[in-house]
Amino acid sequence: MLAAICCCLSLPGFAQDFEVAEEDYASPPRPYSPYVNDHYPQDVYFGDTHLHTSWSADAGMAGATLGPDEAYRVSRGEVIQSQAAGPFKLLRPLDFVVVADHAENIGLSDYLQRGDPLVLQSETGRRWAEMMRQGNGYDAFIEWVDGNGRGEDQIGSPEMAASVWETVIANAERYNDPGVFTTFIGFEWTSGPGGNNLHRNVIFRDGAERTRQVLPFSTYDSDDPEALWAYMESYEARTGGRALAIPHNGNLSNGMMFMLETFGGTAFDGDYAATRARYEPLVEVTQPKGTGEAHPLLSPDDAFADFEIVDASNLSGSEPKQPEMLKTEYAREALKLGLAEEARIGANPFKFGMIGSTDAHNAIPSTREENWFGKAYIVEPSPHRRDGVLIESQVSPEYSIYDIDLGASGLAAVWATENTREAIWDAMKRREVYATTGSRLRVQVFGGWDFAEDEVSRPDFARQGYARGVPMGGDLFAGPEGASPTFMVRALRDPDGANLDRIQIVKGWLDAEGIPQERIWDIACAGREIEAGHCAGDVGSTVDIADASWTNTIGAAVLGGHWQDPEFDPAARAFYYARVIEIPSPRWTAYDAKFFGIEMPEGTSMTVRDRAYTSPIWFTPG
Repeated sequence: MLAAICCCLSLPGFAQDFEVAEEDYASPPRPYSPYVNDHYPQDVYFGDTHLHTSWSADAGMAGATLGPDEAYRVSRGEVIQSQAAGPFKLLRPLDFVVVADHAENIGLSDYLQRGDPLVLQSETGRRWAEMMRQGNGYDAFIEWVDGNGRGEDQIGSPEMAASVWETVIANAERYNDPGVFTTFIGFEWTSGPGGNNLHRNVIFRDGAERTRQVLPFSTYDSDDPEALWAYMESYEARTGGRALAIPHNGNLSNGMMFMLETFGGTAFDGDYAATRARYEPLVEVTQPKGTGEAHPLLSPDDAFADFEIVDASNLSGSEPKQPEMLKTEYAREALKLGLAEEARIGANPFKFGMIGSTDAHNAIPSTREENWFGKAYIVEPSPHRRDGVLIESQVSPEYSIYDIDLGASGLAAVWATENTREAIWDAMKRREVYATTGSRLRVQVFGGWDFAEDEVSRPDFARQGYARGVPMGGDLFAGPEGASPTFMVRALRDPDGANLDRIQIVKGWLDAEGIPQERIWDIACAGREIEAGHCAGDVGSTVDIADASWTNTIGAAVLGGHWQDPEFDPAARAFYYARVIEIPSPRWTAYDAKFFGIEMPEGTSMTVRDRAYTSPIWFTPG
């Protein structure tokens, strides 16, 4: 019987009875699948845009030994051997990384240690190589630091620079795994006039074919940010590629990072502002050497503005901090100043999103308090790092940067359509990103004109947000007459981290006199009501400092907030961003105290309230 059936099915014409004639098939007027036309970002990716290795001269010549291979391997989740504190592994791999070694003599330490013929062509290179061979590498490092401070390229070998850059590109290409683990080609431009930090990380969207057509731009070329932007513009025109730059540590610039004049001392004009906004769409607002979102002297009404502040001096410890410098160092104040400049010249020079990164100089991108391996190999876990000095001031000890003041920070969170160079870079360019101080909170924000309160809980929250509003980093233009902008925020805790305490909206605007203002509203509170725009009471704490432990018996795993601006003026320029605060948990100092059985100096912070800062949404009248 089976054979007969098989035979019948094989007859010509019989199989046609199982097909529907083309003219009889009626296609639905729109796709039944609701996701066919969804092209908005579906996931957030966590990474580090600021990781150094021994190929940075200030790391390798100072004794660091872990190079790019270790940096890429540990970032994608492998176990590596740290330089001073044993094996290390991330709890979870990063989704992307930028090994951004300093452009100034990049790769010098590696070439010196190997005695590469290219570095031995110069008398200085031969002397430094011999010093390192004899165990006097630190003396060579001090010579390099002195020359670098004068803007002097003491090696002066274009051939070595080209050879190193080709290897930097090859390393990034070898580890790039689209859809799984993304690596970007980049470097850090290290401008520091007078010891004031103006550093930028340059990140290319492109691969080897384009990036090998240029060399990294260093401070040996220029200390002026406009010269860096000209280099990036030339790269794009020459190659058809794309590049962006990310400033960091405005808190160590002694007022220079967001000063309201050019490097040459002239007032901004529209061209300057537009160029700066084009090439610097992001700012790194949190890393170990200080969090630069806000400062308590600038925002005295902000109870959370004192987070991991490092503000005694500039980067070199050569000049004490003066209060008037703060105004042009911190991101929130710069965002407000940007509104005023836009009103004056028609373009906003400080229209940036916010990210965090590690700036680690030991090839290890650690950000978790219980797993923090420091800013450099000399800050890796030990009983002695409580007493260590990262940067020693030659002027006064009070201007030094001490290990104990460093924070275990931070991460760049990017809403992108996929884990590839192109998708993540494009998200950074459009500012659909946020900063975290180390944990992997998941935060999404939308601004619009008609979001209802119950939509925060909708399963299609994101679809509605993209369809009827704009995400973080976007622009709101004039809405319906008499309408006030509404915002939806959802936040999910790090699955391996602390519960959430609250969601806040930070607003900056220009008042009727054109003076920048700010205000903060709590829009969601775990376990409490909101009274007059603020959480009714504190969330509390479960931290056991002696045991370096806490529980998630307070706070909330998920928070959602809806907020409508009650003070909206359709004639006033404004920005809005969300800040999400976790419940207290032990700081790395508490973990050190428990692990090594030591006591911390009096006054040491032993708890931390990690947080996220989203990129703003801007409102422009008209």
